[in-house]
Amino acid sequence: MKRLIKIAAAVLALGLVAPVALASGETDAAAKPRTVSFSSIGSLAAPSGKGSFRFGVSSSATQIEDRNTDTDWYKWSQPAPEGLGKSPFVGEGVKGYSKAIEDIGLLEDLNVDSYRFSIEWARIEPRRNQINEAALDHYSKQLDALIARGIRPMIVVHHFANPVWVDNPEDPGCTKGPSDTNLCGLDHPVGGPLVVKEMAEHAKLLAERFGDRVDEWATLNEPMVYMLFSHAFGAGPPGKANLATNFSSKFVPALRQYINAHAAMYRAIKRYDRHDADRDGLNSTIGLTASVKQYVAVRDGKVSTEPRDTAARDRFRRFFELNILDSLWKGDFDTDFDGTADEPHPDWKGTLDWLGIQLYDRTGVSDPGDTPGPGTLPVINVDTCGTAPCLPASDPSYFIPAMGYESDPSGLYPVLKDFGARYRGLPLVVSESGIATNSGKRRAEFTVRALEQIQRVRAEGVDVRGYYHWSLMDNFEWLQGYGARFGLYEVDRTTMKRTPTEAAKVYSAVAEARTLTPQIRKLYGGSGPLSPEPADATTTATPVPAATGRRH
Repeated sequence: MKRLIKIAAAVLALGLVAPVALASGETDAAAKPRTVSFSSIGSLAAPSGKGSFRFGVSSSATQIEDRNTDTDWYKWSQPAPEGLGKSPFVGEGVKGYSKAIEDIGLLEDLNVDSYRFSIEWARIEPRRNQINEAALDHYSKQLDALIARGIRPMIVVHHFANPVWVDNPEDPGCTKGPSDTNLCGLDHPVGGPLVVKEMAEHAKLLAERFGDRVDEWATLNEPMVYMLFSHAFGAGPPGKANLATNFSSKFVPALRQYINAHAAMYRAIKRYDRHDADRDGLNSTIGLTASVKQYVAVRDGKVSTEPRDTAARDRFRRFFELNILDSLWKGDFDTDFDGTADEPHPDWKGTLDWLGIQLYDRTGVSDPGDTPGPGTLPVINVDTCGTAPCLPASDPSYFIPAMGYESDPSGLYPVLKDFGARYRGLPLVVSESGIATNSGKRRAEFTVRALEQIQRVRAEGVDVRGYYHWSLMDNFEWLQGYGARFGLYEVDRTTMKRTPTEAAKVYSAVAEARTLTPQIRKLYGGSGPLSPEPADATTTATPVPAATGRRH
């Protein structure tokens, strides 16, 4: 168990992975930057939306909201004896529930046209089949305020957190079997289907109540990241470490049910969202967001071309990223992750209207052979790392001290290019992109360069329909606590004051003009080193093997 926890910390401390090929960082901004213009917001999925572009920001309920005591993350992180004290305490977040309407002013100041956020299931249904009407009214007013300011909402139905009764972390073994206070979770043979049913009913409720104002829905956020910390390593609630010891009997069934949950939520929203709120001809457009990486085969501190390492790289990507997406694209399931589907699921096929891409890091992957070490990922049998000396640095300034990984600003180009070719006809959106830093200039540079890479791939015909910056404000970064700052707005957690960073001002100017001007590109864009992290910045994550997503 100690070995698994160590792997989990390594795996969850860093970021995920993206396509195999690495592109050069060259852009047309290298010498004489030209003006880059973006079209107006359009449909995420309808043919009419091709060529459109939205400027947005993202957040999630558990990471910002206060008075949120009914989530499994609150119980998991609350200090003993009231809670389990298993990770940094989420506490009162950054008062994002109390200040929800006020914070819409921050969005207005950013000149964004879209806001991606989650509605907390545990707040809506704190006890099974007991609906909190006051909470629904709160979110309804938040939606009204967004729409009044011309900001299109995208709702994420499930962003990592659950009501405690779904899979109580105080009783991960579910000693008494499924009940209204503990359904026993996705991995339980009886409780798993019950959880899927409850998730579909929650999606139905949201579609019924908010479908007149919301057309854009994400069922799941980074599903494999969730599966890794919750069911593979036990590093987050409900605390189940089943990858190494119960792969076929527990981990795979849980993953199967989670994919079932996506399909069930998709069908529920399609049925019960009866309004075309954005008048694009579709009552709803539904996708999910995938955490992806730049995967690099490595050996002995160098890029490797050895077949065993390139095979390990591809094996890891298939495990973390492609298995779920291919299942939904093709309607089948690879239960042993060997690259060949062995279980038909025709009901899964066609349940993606669009796909969100979330890239944070480069990850080195190598084959440990027949002698796996203490950090080897079980079952998949790969070694991973997030920084030098294992992974050759593309540029020393790309290292993120707060996270312990390297983030390449040019990485979106090869990732989006790959996904555009892999899933032809499926619209893409960059549903999260950002950098943990205490430097507003460094964040502004990363943001501008991300937009340059998106426009570069759009110019080559890849259907990318927008960009959402992670995140609106500093927040609770799961296993990292509050140490890593991703926000366009800095938050003082004593006063909860929001202060715009340099990046907020730059992004606001870009979004307002829908243009990257030569002046902004010259100051913040192009290739080469990023501005340095402030000297007083602290490292909150040790550079260790990484197997999951951005900030875990």
